[in-house]
Amino acid sequence: MKNLSRLLFTLALLVSFSNVNAQDENNPWALSFGINAIDVYPVGGSAPQGDNLDELFNAGDHWSILPALSTISVSKYVGNNFTVQAGGSINKITKWGQFGSANGDIDVKVDDLSYYALDATVKYSLSDLIKIKRLDPAVGLGGGYTWIEEGPYNNNNSGGDNLVGAGTINASGSLTYWFNDNLGIFVESKYKHSFESYLTQHFQHSAGLTVRFGGTDTDGDGIYDKNDACPEVFGLEAFNGCPDTDGDGIEDSKDACPNEPGLAELNGCPDTDGDGVIDSEDDCPTVKGLKSLNGCPDADNDGVADKDDKCPNVAGPAANDGCPWPDTDGDGVADKDDKCPNEAGTVANNGCPEVVLPTQEVMDKLNSYSRTILFNTGKSNFQQQSYEVLKQITAILKEYPDANFSLEGHTDSVGAKSSNKLLSERRANAVRDYLIANGIAADRLTAKGFGEDFPIDSNATRNGRKNNRRTDIKLVK
Repeated sequence: MKNLSRLLFTLALLVSFSNVNAQDENNPWALSFGINAIDVYPVGGSAPQGDNLDELFNAGDHWSILPALSTISVSKYVGNNFTVQAGGSINKITKWGQFGSANGDIDVKVDDLSYYALDATVKYSLSDLIKIKRLDPAVGLGGGYTWIEEGPYNNNNSGGDNLVGAGTINASGSLTYWFNDNLGIFVESKYKHSFESYLTQHFQHSAGLTVRFGGTDTDGDGIYDKNDACPEVFGLEAFNGCPDTDGDGIEDSKDACPNEPGLAELNGCPDTDGDGVIDSEDDCPTVKGLKSLNGCPDADNDGVADKDDKCPNVAGPAANDGCPWPDTDGDGVADKDDKCPNEAGTVANNGCPEVVLPTQEVMDKLNSYSRTILFNTGKSNFQQQSYEVLKQITAILKEYPDANFSLEGHTDSVGAKSSNKLLSERRANAVRDYLIANGIAADRLTAKGFGEDFPIDSNATRNGRKNNRRTDIKLVK
């Protein structure tokens, strides 16, 4: 039996220190220390610790408490809610339960019997079942070795003060309340069943502090690597350990401008002037402007940003740097499109004045005058009475300054044909010279003689020859 107990104890210790490097959970190690109470009130039998265990927590009558640091243990989380624990405890037993007497059962007291124990336990946490983050209930099973000083009531009473020891198998239940990730308080009750009859079965109750440690936090941001999305970069808990360098509430991995505080709607980039264009893409970052102009204003709404507009307060085309095209003659047609930039005209006539041409009625009137021009016989000088007609013709031509005219001289058939042609030319030019001399532009007038080639009447009669001797005025278009 002794060999079996020692084997179990040895195996338990080996289990408690195995898998040390098998896990990398947050704070896998814990150190627990506190006080303990030994309860050797009779256990086993038909009703251990009284009916329904109603004597289990009768501390006043049955518990031997050493009011000092009397228990210490170290534990290692090995995964899947399992923890292995090894520890030791000391105590002084002053109470030994009840024994029968002639006067009934009496509570037996003893004189500070020394108590020592080394234990190893495998615990299973029930915290996932209760879903309360700070509470950690657990059940455990393990073994150990316990020594109790010989006394008058233990099962190996030799009447001496030697320690007697034996291996135990232990079952426990505990509850830990965690103040934070590292510090908690615990209470535990453990039943120890001895493998030897000379070591009494008993309960050991403990309470104290537990300190967890050993978690890895590479970047020192207070978030363990296991839960840190950016384990090598100092970060914030709100972003699972990832940084927010510019402090704008947007973690760097989602921040298009991680070094400048910005707005969430702009992916973390700043917009100093609040025009909806981020500063890095804003050609005018301190002046509110238009998205279509890369954040620059356009005071005159001509589509040219003020910074590029040479006339920022007057609308003009981009082709002229935002300024309106000049219109020297003020006719509404820009000089670049105005074929008569210094003379007011109409849009329909490309900026030039509309050309007013004489009607057919006016032309008929001109020709009725011109055919009454009389020349001296065989000459190209005018008879005196023709000057009044010439004045009338001049006045009409001045009414149509944009119209051009052709002056055509004709003769009858009397005389040589070549002489008649030459005479008709001299007479047509005589009329042209008079008109030029009286204010009609020379480039508006042409003169040509046709001699006797185009008669309008018969040359066989005197009256017909008179009609053929004429000067015609024609409109040149």
